[in-house]
Amino acid sequence: MKKNSTTKSRIVSAAWKLFYEQGYDDTTVDEIILESNTSKGSFYHYFEGKDSLLSSLSYLFDEKYEELLHEMDPEMSSFDTLIYLNQELFSMIENSISVDLLARLYSSQLVTRGEKHLLDKSRFYYRLLRKIMLEGQKKEELAQDLSASELVKMYALCERALIYDWCLSGGEYSLRAYSGEMMPRFLATIQTKKQK
Repeated sequence: MKKNSTTKSRIVSAAWKLFYEQGYDDTTVDEIILESNTSKGSFYHYFEGKDSLLSSLSYLFDEKYEELLHEMDPEMSSFDTLIYLNQELFSMIENSISVDLLARLYSSQLVTRGEKHLLDKSRFYYRLLRKIMLEGQKKEELAQDLSASELVKMYALCERALIYDWCLSGGEYSLRAYSGEMMPRFLATIQTKKQK
């Protein structure tokens, strides 16, 4: 199973690297296969074609969260943990995902009748956020009058809103820097008085 996820991971990483460097339209499936050091059979086992890779961005984000989980200081408060995750992910987005491609992903999620993978609660992203929110509530760092699920939804909604606005603005400002100003203000609304 690990080999399968590693192969899929290599394909996704290679694809998004090439999309960023060359643009989506100028990247071919053969180049993705070559860059990922996989085979055509492996590629088509996981993906119907290049277009289906658009939905793999959430997979790439989740990989980043798993990586960050191992780098985080376990002593950080839930507030600091959420800010850290947001800043690291938005830095990755700014430095390796083109605004046009991100906008294409968001627009495809708005019109699809199929799976809305950005809202898939089984994603690592949602499971990690839920764990952080529950721990924050247990330590009395986060609001007790809302469920952990509601806190997760609020946080995810805020992140999506920031990304959406950045796409609408054509990336004319730093996503990471703007989020660095806005996310602490937003998260302050769910902090307990004890933590402020």
